[in-house]
Amino acid sequence: MAETVQFDLVSPERSLASLQAEQVQIPGAAGDMTAMAGHAPTITTLRPGVLRVTGPAGETEYVVTGGFAEITADGISVLAERAIPRAEVTQEHLNEMLKAASDALNKAKEVFKNEPGPVDDAAKLLADMVAMGTHIGLDPNVSNL
Repeated sequence: MAETVQFDLVSPERSLASLQAEQVQIPGAAGDMTAMAGHAPTITTLRPGVLRVTGPAGETEYVVTGGFAEITADGISVLAERAIPRAEVTQEHLNEMLKAASDALNKAKEVFKNEPGPVDDAAKLLADMVAMGTHIGLDPNVSNL
């Protein structure tokens, strides 16, 4: 049996998970990463994507829209801006997320007059949301943007 670590996932609305995990695949802002027992201490920001937890009870997936992950040798804590169990995500959820990301991009363009940093960040957020929707089998083209 693989070694386990304590895994906790919380969002502003609720605690979604507190369990033993063998590995957690994290959609990090700098790229996907897998955290396991004995991992070097790390803090990373999250990008929109699927967070996958594998443990003695099986595999569970969550859609996250951003946040932070703190990884230590014996624990993984994720504080997500928004997290929904993947099985519960609907086209309506994706449409809401895409609209929020699109609104953020339009606001950045208005406020920052196409300055590279903030506008590029908002455009990447929207692109990550579209990619996440496609990854989980929902159609970003159905959205009412």
